[in-house]
Amino acid sequence: MNDATGETRGTAAGAEGGAAADAGPAARPAALGRRAFTGRLLAGGAAAAALGTAAVAATRPTAAAAAARPAATAPAGGEVRHLRMYAEKLPDGRMGYGLEKGKATVPGPLIELNEGDTLHIEFENTMDVAASLHVHGVDYEITSDGTAMTHSHVEPGGTRTYTWRTHAPGRRADGTWRAGSAGYWHYHDHVVGTEHGTGGLRAGLYGPVIVRRKGDILPERTFTIVFNDMTINNLPAGPDLEATVGERVEFVSITHGEYYHTFHLHGHRWADNRTGLLTGPDDPSQVVDNKIVGPGDSFGFQVIAGEGVGAGAWMYHCHVQSHSDMGMVGRFLVKKADGTIPDYEAHHH
Repeated sequence: MNDATGETRGTAAGAEGGAAADAGPAARPAALGRRAFTGRLLAGGAAAAALGTAAVAATRPTAAAAAARPAATAPAGGEVRHLRMYAEKLPDGRMGYGLEKGKATVPGPLIELNEGDTLHIEFENTMDVAASLHVHGVDYEITSDGTAMTHSHVEPGGTRTYTWRTHAPGRRADGTWRAGSAGYWHYHDHVVGTEHGTGGLRAGLYGPVIVRRKGDILPERTFTIVFNDMTINNLPAGPDLEATVGERVEFVSITHGEYYHTFHLHGHRWADNRTGLLTGPDDPSQVVDNKIVGPGDSFGFQVIAGEGVGAGAWMYHCHVQSHSDMGMVGRFLVKKADGTIPDYEAHHH
């Protein structure tokens, strides 16, 4: 994977989902259950995520084998988890979040929870400027707001524990319905550069959060795509994202900066609802392959790689034409079972 793109299954990619990895996303170990993998990462930092591509590739089930068995689903929540996170300066004026010192990435690590979970994040600011951790979509007290206005930021060299809580949907005492926390969300700095964190966002201090509901379908790998001003993941061109025909692939789309964009994926489409999946033949959700997004927006969806269209170097990009011309274009590289991509080499060269 290129600088800061893709998480392989677990929440793992966050720990190495950035600047250090160019070899393509590592696969989730077949012998290690998704829940165990996620729990080990959140509880113990990046030890589980440090598995390299070569170490796990041999254990990944084939796309045909994966398609032959029922999709895995999210369990019920209710766990209390602990995580250490660091804010660090990176080359070329960038900044990133990481689960280990010296391993910050842009975007930051994927944080994945189930409705009912509570997460305590011990956040250390290793930079020479104040920073913070502000989250969208989940519950937190004012002391975990992550803003200068509420004095919940972290000075250089300091630490602070942020607590995020999630909940399932339910009925209030007055009879109205309270929505659950499940969804595709994100976290980011709210301090660097200005009182509202403009400098930190532009430099790369952001990352994805996914909250699952019991029974939600789990993907085999997840990719994070952040439209940040006229860049994707703070890169001059969109990163390549790799999968094999038949794999269940999840995309998390986040937008920051000054502009509105459109997210378009060639050859694949999704339902415009919470999960991106249809619940049945009568689900009224609109099926789309292009979605308008603005600063602070986030959404996600799953596709079966190459379903109905086969292998190929499928483009994803902002469909505002001038934005595409300025580099907001990447490729979803869907390989055949033998690892080849039709016509890819000719086009690549």
